[in-house]
Amino acid sequence: MRLHIKVCCLGISLFLPGALAGCSSKDAAAKTTQPAAPKVSVMQPAKRELTDAEEFNGWMGADQSVHVRSRSRGHISKVHFTDGQFVEKGQLLFELDPRPFEAEIDRIKDDLKVYEAQLVAAQKDEARLKDLLTKGGASKQQVEKAEADALSLDAQVSATNNKIKRAELELEYSKITADIAGRISKAELTEGNLVNAGGSDPLLTTIVSIDPILVYFNVDERSLLRYAKNVITEGQGTTEVLAKLRDRHAPFTFALDGETEFTHAGTLSFGDNRVDPTTGTLQAYGSVDNKDGKFLPGSRVRVRLPIGKPYAALLVPETAILADQDKRYILIADDEKNVRRRNVTLGTLTDDGLRAIQPADKLAATEKPEAWWVLIDNLQRARINYPVDPQKPEQPASAESASL
Repeated sequence: MRLHIKVCCLGISLFLPGALAGCSSKDAAAKTTQPAAPKVSVMQPAKRELTDAEEFNGWMGADQSVHVRSRSRGHISKVHFTDGQFVEKGQLLFELDPRPFEAEIDRIKDDLKVYEAQLVAAQKDEARLKDLLTKGGASKQQVEKAEADALSLDAQVSATNNKIKRAELELEYSKITADIAGRISKAELTEGNLVNAGGSDPLLTTIVSIDPILVYFNVDERSLLRYAKNVITEGQGTTEVLAKLRDRHAPFTFALDGETEFTHAGTLSFGDNRVDPTTGTLQAYGSVDNKDGKFLPGSRVRVRLPIGKPYAALLVPETAILADQDKRYILIADDEKNVRRRNVTLGTLTDDGLRAIQPADKLAATEKPEAWWVLIDNLQRARINYPVDPQKPEQPASAESASL
């Protein structure tokens, strides 16, 4: 019995050191398998001068537009332009058959010769009767009738001369020219068609001016008041603010439909004098140089109008901004490379995808935001108050951590 107990005790003593050794090896393994800090890309906020702006939907319109119609009645004998081409002021567009107009001028000139001959005869008869009146060979009534006949024929000559001028104008109008320079539409009537003048005169074509071209857009009253607050220091009403915009030749930029960058520029030229009660907006338009004719009336555009003064801004990529209900925040790496949260207020989004930010709480305001190292990727792997391995974006993934 004693022997059995000793063996059991010996067995326990033999296995105990091994068990202790196993526990020590597991603790060491646990320490060596702790996950490494995740690698994240970091950058300091970019510094840039920005100006707050509002965006509006707009459209392009011609500064001048002309509906080309004929002032004379006749058949079109020639069309002198190609559909859609650019025409100069005074350029010949349509030509009516001139022969009826020339024949009418010749007929009226023949009538003029008759009246002129009758006038000469009447004047001679008047002179003869006046001479006879002094000698008692003619009555006063005969002289008065001769004077009236001469005056009537003189009026006929004058009226006929006016008819000739009118007929010559009809001949001139038979050559229809462009009243303005611009781009012409297609010819609605071609050679051989009869053109009526008057109330039923048909539209021949249209011309719209190209340079300059106008950009129309509707400005809401809220934006105007914001402009007044940020730019115009003295108190102004809505109409006065719009007048200031016009008088200052306020610049604006715009993008065509399908473009993402506001690369085209113009200056404000006009603002309406009342707010549209159905939309709460005022219509404005600006002038844009279009010497090369690349802009066309009717094109849809997106207008960006500055409504503030330039200011220095800090910008981070839009992808670095996170949301927590109604709050926005970013993650930064502190001097110990631990992740910290900083609440921010968002500003303008630039065309290159950067967002202006400002500190939104007392903690962030006590720091220097321009010195922040902002996490810009792998945000889902970063945990607040836990360390990360920060990398500069331009460095490869295997490079050493950025020095913070």
